[in-house]
Amino acid sequence: MNPIPKIKKELHEYKRILIISKKPTMQEFLSIAKICAIGMALIGFAGFLIQIIGIFL
Repeated sequence: MNPIPKIKKELHEYKRILIISKKPTMQEFLSIAKICAIGMALIGFAGFLIQIIGIFL
């Protein structure tokens, strides 16, 4: 079996995705950054609480 047609097909799909995608505006970027920061803070706080509970038990 020749893997080259499969590779060409995948590269064509990647190219299509890059063509239809667009650069986010500054407002979109800041919104995404805020959501990610809040999510990381919540996960970090949950891990901290679990660690504190584990220490006292």
